[in-house]
Amino acid sequence: MSVQETPAVDRLVIGILGGTGEQGRGLARRFALAGNPVIIGSRSHDRAQGVAREIGDGARGLANRDCARAADVVIAAVPWEGHGELLSGLAAELAGKIVVDCVNPLGFDKRGAYPLPVVEGSAAEQAAALLPESRVVAAFHHVSAVLLLDPEIETIDCDVLVLGDDRHATDTVQALAARIPGVRGVYAGRLRNCGQIEALTANLVSINRRYKAHAGLRITDI
Repeated sequence: MSVQETPAVDRLVIGILGGTGEQGRGLARRFALAGNPVIIGSRSHDRAQGVAREIGDGARGLANRDCARAADVVIAAVPWEGHGELLSGLAAELAGKIVVDCVNPLGFDKRGAYPLPVVEGSAAEQAAALLPESRVVAAFHHVSAVLLLDPEIETIDCDVLVLGDDRHATDTVQALAARIPGVRGVYAGRLRNCGQIEALTANLVSINRRYKAHAGLRITDI
């Protein structure tokens, strides 16, 4: 694929594991508004269906396993505590698919947010280790769920850093990011560099608390 070519992503079915959480719901809402078929995944089929009804625009709700099986591209937006267990249990359903990991392993104490150590180096690298037959891409770590869910906000002023080892997969995720008005997908390196991307979220949490904002990132000069 040449640099000029953009993958056709407008018909891709996007499944979101953890789609009932704020980040998952926000991404689901924006992709549904963009016209992509969206599937909300959850441990509870009923809860997934309820969120899908809230989102509208043809969104469907399924149990996580059925969501993973039915989607073309799957976004993991689950809490870090359940990340490894969920993905390892869905390895067969996710084989051959692009899996987008947006999980940030963070802890919180009285001094604020801080990054948690991950044996594999990052949540995305853990996903890659657990899903050897999937094409794992890291993205959407720094997009505010509050902004994604706000019906008054039409565009999101944010770049999405996209990391991965498969060029076609990262190109596809960059194109998917651009489906959200105002957002640009920016290639940011191999999956091995994802640890600092996830950890940077702790800094954004501190910025947002100090300035009462919903800050994202913009990359200059490209």
